[in-house]
This record gives sequence, structure tokens and C-alpha cells, in this order.
Amino acid sequence: MSSRTLPLLFINLGGEMLYILDQRLRAQNIPADKAKKVMNDIITTMFNKKFLEELFKPQELYSKKALRTVFDRLAHASIMRLNQASMDKLYDLMTMAFKYQVLLCPRPKDILLVSFNHMDAIKDFVKDTPSILSQVDETYRQLIEMYTPLSSGEFQLIRQTLLIFFQDMHIRVSIFLKDKVQNSNGRFVLPTSGPVPHGTQVPGLIRIFSCTGEEITRLKFNNGGNYTTALREGSFDIFGDRVTKLGTNMYSVSRPVETHMSGTSKNSAQHTKVSAAPNPLAKEELNLLARLMGGLEVQKPGNTDTDFRINLFATDEEEEEALISRPDELSYGVINIQATKDQQANAELAKIMGEFTESGDQSPSVSNKGDDLLAMMDGL
Repeated sequence: MSSRTLPLLFINLGGEMLYILDQRLRAQNIPADKAKKVMNDIITTMFNKKFLEELFKPQELYSKKALRTVFDRLAHASIMRLNQASMDKLYDLMTMAFKYQVLLCPRPKDILLVSFNHMDAIKDFVKDTPSILSQVDETYRQLIEMYTPLSSGEFQLIRQTLLIFFQDMHIRVSIFLKDKVQNSNGRFVLPTSGPVPHGTQVPGLIRIFSCTGEEITRLKFNNGGNYTTALREGSFDIFGDRVTKLGTNMYSVSRPVETHMSGTSKNSAQHTKVSAAPNPLAKEELNLLARLMGGLEVQKPGNTDTDFRINLFATDEEEEEALISRPDELSYGVINIQATKDQQANAELAKIMGEFTESGDQSPSVSNKGDDLLAMMDGL
């Protein structure tokens, strides 16, 4: 597992979330001033200085449920509201889009180019707001400083960590199904054609050398695909051509997007529920949520003059049906965790974490309470 994976996971999922919300705000004819406020508020929250300081600290990747909680809160960082079914669909689209991009990266290092494509789009969303733009530019600098010196092996470890995170997610997405890049079981189809990774050659030739290093003979073989020579390498600077299209906005051409649970995902969810055990990272996840959410400023609901609801389904009836039919294991409620400014919440979190770290003999009641807290974290 790589301890440098979390920032890339967060930024790429956040970028996909913004693509989807931008498309839905347009589709539902939300007034331009309100739509801009939503995008600006979410991006401001995403790139909050204290939030990013915690995010960029080397740390293990946390559970899907903990990360989902952060994105629930992030999605409600403005005047927009999503109900449970739409939030589920939003998260499904985000995760499956980035999983597809990670799978299709020609080289592990190209995950950074995918991240820069998302960052470029985010920068374009706030190009008319200098204060937010400076936050985004600072994140570019942090990404370049942290990731460009890494070796190919370190990027391979990041890619492997991401694929492990996504391995049980097989949500079918209509765009992918129509483009024939996803099968009906929710698994992606990897191409056997197109340009080879930068720095490599088209397969099909075996060269045999003598012990002195002199080439003796060449043998050709059928590579089983239709490969072409590598494209030029994309730019890893703040400005430049990334070359790859992975990570760009696939919703720029308006078309409906539906998600469906595959049988594999349903079985995986049921297996997860049955075999769930106390999570040894529960204390760390509490720490993560307390620190990360301390930087998330969320609008309080209730202002009917400004708040509005976004529906990721074609109709309210479809949204309601999706909420009823979705497995409970895959629908996470919006968890309300107060920001660190809230001293009462701080005290409560400190109390909870203190119960994890108490040493010595414990009474049965204390032990049971600890078990309940671990179960609570598993249920987030």
C-alpha cells in the first residue's frame, strides 16, 4: 500500500463530482448565479488550506465508508441539496469513472496526468474568481512537488493501491455500456489496440543477443492486437498539453447517464455485511474525519429562498424507486460531523478516541461500549 495515494484519489474523485454536478445544473436549468455559487463553494471547500495540509500528509488509504462521508459533506458545501438516492448515484458515477481511468492508464505515472486533467478543468470552472484560483494553483504546486520526483515503482504502488480500493466496485454505467467499454457484469473492457505507453515499443519483435552483447538474430511474432507507436509524453507542469484524454469531462456532450447494480456488486455487498469485523483502523478513521472535516464549511439547510435540490435521475419517481431498490449496504446516510470549530464535537470525538486507547483492565460495560463504537464506524 502506498501512503501517497489519498491526495490523488480525493482530487480525481472531486474532479469527477464537479463534472457531474456541472452537467446536472445545466440540465435542470438552474440559474447561472446559483450554479456558479455551487461550483465556487464546493471548489473553495475542496482546496481549503487546512484541509489540504491534512490530506497531503503521508497516510494509509482509509475505508470507502470514511471517504464517502467526506464527499457527502463536500457535496453539501453550498446551497445545493441531494437526497440519498441522488447522492448514491453521484458517488457511483465518480468512483466508476476514476476506476476506468486508472485501469486505462498506459503507465502508472500517467495517473498524475489524469489528475492534472481534472485540475485543469477545475481551474477553468473558477477562472473568473482569483481568490479560489490561487488555492487551486497552490495545489498544483503541491502535486508537482510531491509526485514528480517519484520513481516508476512508486507510481506502480499507487496504482495498485487504487485498484485494490476499487476492486469490488462493479456498478454499470450507461455511458460505458453504450461505448462498449464495460460489460453487463460491470467489469471494464481493456483495449488491445492503440498507442503503446511512452518509452516502449510496439510488441512483435524478439531480439536475441550473444553473451558479448552482440545481436545475433531477430524473430517476429503476432502481438494479437493493433498497436501503434507511442504518443509524445504529456506535460507534468502547471501549464501544458497532457496528451491523454483520460480525466477530461466525458459529460461535455449531453446524454443521460444511468447506473445499475451488477449481480457481482450485490453479492459483494452481502458478503461484506456478513463478514464485517471490528475495523482496526476505526480510531484512525475517526481522526481522519475529525481533521479533514474540520476544514469543511457546510451551509446549513433551511433557507428556502436560496436552497435548491438537484436530482441525478430523469424524474423524481425514478429517484424514489432507486432509493427503495438499492441494497442498504451500499447506501450510506449523510453523516453529520461538526467542524472542529464546534467545541462540543471536539470533546465528543476526544471522548470516543479516548475509549479506544484506554489501557489496563476494563469493565464489561466499557468493553461493550468500545465494541459498539467499532460497530458504529463499520456502519458509517
